[in-house]
This record gives sequence, C-alpha cells and structure tokens, in this order.
Amino acid sequence: MITYLYLAQIVLAIAIIGLVIVQAKDAGMGSMFGGSDMGISHTRRGIERTMFNATIVLIVLFVILAFVTVLVAG
Repeated sequence: MITYLYLAQIVLAIAIIGLVIVQAKDAGMGSMFGGSDMGISHTRRGIERTMFNATIVLIVLFVILAFVTVLVAG
C-alpha cells in the first residue's frame, strides 16, 4: 500500500513540475533577455487559466497525499 502512495506522489510531482515549467516558459521570456513587461496587464484566459487551476488542484492533492502517506507509514 505504501509503495502505491509513493508512486502516486512521484507521478503528481512530475505533473506539477511539467505544468510549472510550461507556464514559466510563456510568462517572461522577453523580460529575461532584456525586454520589459512593465505596465502590461495580463489576464489568464483559456488554456492558461486551465493550466493554472490544474496546477493548484495537483498541489493540493500532493499535500493531502503527503499527509496520508505520513499517517499510513507512521
């Protein structure tokens, strides 16, 4: 049972890392190389909003799963 919990944590961690990297790639590549994003308001729409919400859900699931793993391994 504990092995499955560890595997689920690994899968969730990889999914979270992937979503964060994809979001970071879109966010500020211009400002990283000397461009300026100052004064530009940006709202999340469509797929950006879906990825943002999915990231939050996966993080909450990861934290809950971590607590459950600690209780089971205990």
